[in-house]
Amino acid sequence: MSAEAVIVDVIRTPVGRGKPGGMLSGVHPVDLLAGVLDTLVSRNDLDPGLVDDVIGGCVSQVAEQSYNVTRNAVLAAGFPEHVPGTTIDRQCGSSQQAATFAAQAVLAGQAEIVIACGVESMSRVPLGSSAAGADPYGSRIAARYPDGLVNQGVSAELIAAKWGLSRDDLDAYAARSHALAAAAGQSGAFATEVVPVPGVDGLADETVRPATSAASLAGLNPAFRTDALADRFPDLDWRITPGNSSPLTDGASAALIMSADAASKLGLVPRARFRSFAVVGSDPLYMLTGVIPATERVLARARLGHDDIDAYEVNEAFASVPLAWLAETGADAAKLNPRGGAIALGHALGSSGTRLLTTLVNQLEATGGRYGLQTMCEGGGMANATIIERI
Repeated sequence: MSAEAVIVDVIRTPVGRGKPGGMLSGVHPVDLLAGVLDTLVSRNDLDPGLVDDVIGGCVSQVAEQSYNVTRNAVLAAGFPEHVPGTTIDRQCGSSQQAATFAAQAVLAGQAEIVIACGVESMSRVPLGSSAAGADPYGSRIAARYPDGLVNQGVSAELIAAKWGLSRDDLDAYAARSHALAAAAGQSGAFATEVVPVPGVDGLADETVRPATSAASLAGLNPAFRTDALADRFPDLDWRITPGNSSPLTDGASAALIMSADAASKLGLVPRARFRSFAVVGSDPLYMLTGVIPATERVLARARLGHDDIDAYEVNEAFASVPLAWLAETGADAAKLNPRGGAIALGHALGSSGTRLLTTLVNQLEATGGRYGLQTMCEGGGMANATIIERI
């Protein structure tokens, strides 16, 4: 890379349960994202009029998240009207892709300052509502996959079976996620990344359950089994439960990305730089396995190996995803999601990519690590991967 795209700041809201009564369920998603945008520029004493673009991720772009939720949040945050905003959908990796697009715009010399962000209010705009009861696939996909595609939970089941992951393996990993997230929260590790939400009391992540154990998860029933699916996949013994899956979540997050020159001129201190990016497609039936080839591709582009990476953030959509990733990559398990992952910290879909980036930057700073790798499985069979370097 001939130029540098640097991360000046990364922040997120606390995560709320994505159902009525959750701590963020009373906040309109435009207001939720606007609060993060306002805080990001305020705490960096940045004139928002200098921002070239705001790129946001959101998966369910319907109802309160329709009509370009990012542009609406830019206006709601009080940014000057000349600051544009756009909303993209790469499923669960939407805001990670937003960060990639932001950095690439800077690297290409087409922008100096870009905010990448994401939002999802799963309590107010339920998962799947954007389909509005219609067929999102059409006849040609039906012809290509005549047996039909499946939801992500079934994909997680197929992965667990293919990689020989037992119910005990999945539940033990889920309990680890809660334990690490609870420890991070109690130690104050999230204090520099979690920002208040106007009108909402508290900064604690609502989805973390410190008392969770593998034994307490063992009694939960499978979440995705139906008689029809059991007939189609007779070899599955149905190991994916609500306890070893990420919960429905509300949240927003954002990253302030700019050229190194712009940061210097503004007197801002970069916290990390982008080293490489990758995005891949993968089998849409297994859907969530793209993190494996995406990881190897992003490492190759950075000319790095697993021994060079100090921390990994692999999204825990389901416990089978990071466990299969570990089995295939041979990465050091101690470096994986060291502050817990989405099973504990939630998966607010469009916000998750920049949420993982936020946690990764702070983990590298806290430990003195140099390189961090983030990867995200995505609906439809895709995955993003990003490597950053702490400055």
